[in-house]
Amino acid sequence: MRLTSRPVLCNYYVTYRCNAKCSFCDIWEKPSPYITLEDVAQNLRDLKRLGVQVIDFTGGEPLLHRQIDAMLGMAHDMGFITTLTTNGMLYPKLAERLKGKVDMLHFSLDSADREEHDTGRGVPCYDLVMKSIEVAKELRERPDILFTVFRKNLHQLEEVYQKIILPNKLLLIINPAFEYNEVETGENLTPEELDYLAAFGRRPQVYLNEGFVELRRDGGNHVEKPVCKAASTTLVISPENELVLPCYHLGTKRFPIKGNLLALYRSQEVAELKRQEGRLPACEGCTINCYMQPSFAVEVNKYFWKALPSTLKYNYMKGTWKRLLPFSK
Repeated sequence: MRLTSRPVLCNYYVTYRCNAKCSFCDIWEKPSPYITLEDVAQNLRDLKRLGVQVIDFTGGEPLLHRQIDAMLGMAHDMGFITTLTTNGMLYPKLAERLKGKVDMLHFSLDSADREEHDTGRGVPCYDLVMKSIEVAKELRERPDILFTVFRKNLHQLEEVYQKIILPNKLLLIINPAFEYNEVETGENLTPEELDYLAAFGRRPQVYLNEGFVELRRDGGNHVEKPVCKAASTTLVISPENELVLPCYHLGTKRFPIKGNLLALYRSQEVAELKRQEGRLPACEGCTINCYMQPSFAVEVNKYFWKALPSTLKYNYMKGTWKRLLPFSK
């Protein structure tokens, strides 16, 4: 049963440029412009009319955009839940400008060991993540630590939890790694390792969408009966101001927005691509978290029920549910 036909999330790529060179990502290799504030303003108005609730300003490294604070402030003032993930390298310099504008602020950290984290990120940034935590706490912001899990760093979860999460009273987000295109992320987690993750996700101050675990146990999305609803739940906007369908990682079709996102999204051509969501050959076995999370939220199935407890836990802890109430807008 489908709960809503409206999109709930916009992944807004402000630039593909990045100041890190993560081994599990190819975005930083792409040439890229920066989105314009004027296009963002127009698109936010259309996203509001479409029913979108969450705007994820992403990249690349979103803090490379010199107007990121203005974009976040605009979206936040319009009643959207705003989210941003950063490697922390620029956050200490920009923290004052960002204060109060990001509902879900994530700092990427994949190890409690400086050398191990910096090797995976391709640049020395561990110390800047630690500095970012310190600065955010001074400003009374409530950042989360986003831990991308591979087999090679699974052993680091406990240390990050004990040494960084608990002493700083932060929330740990467990983000199971996924493969896409030609990007290699190493061996898949074993059933025993998935069980370990699921148990870890039930600890205090930890968030893991158990739907992610269940989907990996099932071998990912299957085209004959797709769980992925990427194109109908999530709008992807590129730095070139294009609507990308069915998702960023496939990027099968790109439509120039030209100031009219609302009409474009409701067009026949886009509707046809939405009907193919989760059914394209490249969709077989897909486990990409940023599209599965909204997919689990709109369709009542076993993944919906698996995801529900952790989703409620996170939104309660962060207080983001208050932003969805009519009188908060």
